[in-house]
Amino acid sequence: MIKAGLVAALVVLGVVVRGQDAPYTEISNGMVRVGLYLPDTAKGYYRATRFDWSGVMPVVEYKGHRFVTRWFPKYGPRIHDAIVGPVESFSPLGFGEGKTFFQIGVGELERPDTMRYNSFRYYPIVDAGEWVVKKKKRSVVFVQRLKPYVYEKAVVLDGAGFRLVHHLKNTGSEVIETDVFDHNFFRMDSTMTGAGFRIDVPGDSVVLNEPITKVYGQLHGKEEYEIRLENGSTGIYIRCDQPLSKLVYWGSPTILCPEPYLHIRVPPGQTFSWTIDYQFYLK
Repeated sequence: MIKAGLVAALVVLGVVVRGQDAPYTEISNGMVRVGLYLPDTAKGYYRATRFDWSGVMPVVEYKGHRFVTRWFPKYGPRIHDAIVGPVESFSPLGFGEGKTFFQIGVGELERPDTMRYNSFRYYPIVDAGEWVVKKKKRSVVFVQRLKPYVYEKAVVLDGAGFRLVHHLKNTGSEVIETDVFDHNFFRMDSTMTGAGFRIDVPGDSVVLNEPITKVYGQLHGKEEYEIRLENGSTGIYIRCDQPLSKLVYWGSPTILCPEPYLHIRVPPGQTFSWTIDYQFYLK
């Protein structure tokens, strides 16, 4: 829950989503404008259980070009892929060890049966924790506090792009071990995927020569977390200060997504930090 005293100061209401007002705010540095949906258990734009609720971006603009637009056919707050921007997903903590488990950036979730974990399934939320949002002119910081961890994610504008700065503190008694990947739902200028689209990493590439219906695979580059995503006229350079554990890609007629993974291990009382830098350019 976002603290009530922060809502009036931080949230611009009036972003209409199927008749609902989703909490929303914007930041700009004169070059880049970013719009952000804010976590909210009652009116939040995204209330599913696959992706982190912080840093959901319906607007990313640079020099008159839009780098994020809607790519999916159907919207619902509990539809897992009805989401936009460079959204992140963690593997669950403690699934199968009891009646509940934890999804970082979402909360404590119920395991309703003995079936294996399915990231595309909605799990009832037992406790979303305490969400606090702090906004400045050129940054927004999200903090989620739940009994085994404190998760902080900041969106910070930086020149022709922004940085996602993360800190995960283990406040429990057991080691936190998880994997996190970024789906990178960028759709540049609403173009359909086809010739001119490409993903480049050190040592490997994906190049499209024609429109696609669906594509999925793995890139076999080096460990450096360094990616370029282009659509022929615009591009995004993505870099992280932590090494990749693996890198896959996924595409549909509306979008082509690099999906870089990090492995995270945090002993009790310690903090794991990582920063992902996004820079936009025109060709």
